[in-house]
Amino acid sequence: MKTTTQLIATLSLSLLAGSVFAAVSAEEAAKLGSSLTPLGGEMAGNTAGTIPAWTGGLTKGAAAVDANGFLSDPFAGEKPLFTITADNLAQHQDKLSEGQVAMFKRYPATYRMPVYTSHRTSAVPQSIYAAAKSSAQNTTLVEGGNGLNHFAQSRYYAFPIPQNGLEVVWNHITRYRGGNLKRNIVQAVPQTNGDYTLVQFEDEVAFPDNLADIDADKAANALLFFKQRVTAPSRLAGNVLLVHDSLDQIKEPRMAWIYNAGQRRVRRAPQVAYDGPGTASDGLRTSDNFDMYNGAPNRYDWKLVGKRELYIPYNNYQLDSPSVKYADIIKAGHTNQDLARYELHRVWEVEATLKSGERNIYAKRRFFIDEDSWQIAVSEHYDGRGQLWRVGQAMLLQNYDVETPVYAFEALYDLIGGRYLAIGMKNEEKRSIQYGVHASVKDFTPAALRNAGVR
Repeated sequence: MKTTTQLIATLSLSLLAGSVFAAVSAEEAAKLGSSLTPLGGEMAGNTAGTIPAWTGGLTKGAAAVDANGFLSDPFAGEKPLFTITADNLAQHQDKLSEGQVAMFKRYPATYRMPVYTSHRTSAVPQSIYAAAKSSAQNTTLVEGGNGLNHFAQSRYYAFPIPQNGLEVVWNHITRYRGGNLKRNIVQAVPQTNGDYTLVQFEDEVAFPDNLADIDADKAANALLFFKQRVTAPSRLAGNVLLVHDSLDQIKEPRMAWIYNAGQRRVRRAPQVAYDGPGTASDGLRTSDNFDMYNGAPNRYDWKLVGKRELYIPYNNYQLDSPSVKYADIIKAGHTNQDLARYELHRVWEVEATLKSGERNIYAKRRFFIDEDSWQIAVSEHYDGRGQLWRVGQAMLLQNYDVETPVYAFEALYDLIGGRYLAIGMKNEEKRSIQYGVHASVKDFTPAALRNAGVR
């Protein structure tokens, strides 16, 4: 009897493991583009009519684009349906996260959320939809969930029909970002009185399927290549960070190097991972806070809480406009919420709990991920005492010119210290982002860092 019970238990665990790590069937994948959007969101709107059906999103020609690549606002004439403030918070709390509620309580006099009509604008090229469908039928998690099998053939949206929380997070990590790109952005870390100094970056990102000279062995486990040069202020100018990210960061950990312009030396940078300090962040973000979340997920247990309706930053064209100055955005306590736009959308809620014996300054984290774009819109980070410490939000919009969901910028708010960091702003840059950039593997080697760091 005991032996039979053990066999049944073993079989049950095997079946469970198979369901966790298996790709979906062809019948399930056929839902993509029918009852589900091509990326796995629910095609239909909600029963209340406050979330519309997805009808293809915003694609090329949706509105005008200026000579420097800045996008016109397709919804410029719209007015807020209502504005959430500390005074009417209770009326809307069911569609807010704990972190969003905490922002109203931390800044009751100034924090607000203008809520507009919802528009499901997310869209990517048809070839990327096909890649997502291929991923759905072929990609699986490696044992332990910290990497991907059979993903190199598709490269995008590993699990458009996710079965667990880790798969949802992998969709954020493997989402389409428009291919190789260069961008000029700024970061601000204001003091509590609002004073700040801008840090200016030149970022370059390349992907293995857009690097003709990458060898097959390297491409098989490569996720992306990232290079970031500081151009201002002068005390930091010329410092360069290089990162090679892999799909399975346990099998092949992230490789990172830093060129220090003052020392004129290239050094390995193992601290550029997990909770290592972010570049020029004054201690207000970790390495894995960048892009809302990045890197190896192995230090956490991931739980899929479910799906819910949430007011999230969406279609934030005003915050990305060249007519808006950095001084208009950066204010004491938080960015200028009068320039922000929020809409009601469905999100996946995922909770990460630090594993026993592992180390990270965040003991628990929650992520709220847009169903249409797979971008993390809101994040919550808790300290070792279980206290809500930091709240992140990314100001989402659709770059219809290149059919790519992007952020106007992302911000991380320290509720305890009363400060925050905002990174990704480009309003005053002459040429904000260049897509389709030709790149070579040689551009992303430690030997290339010294040339990149010349002031």
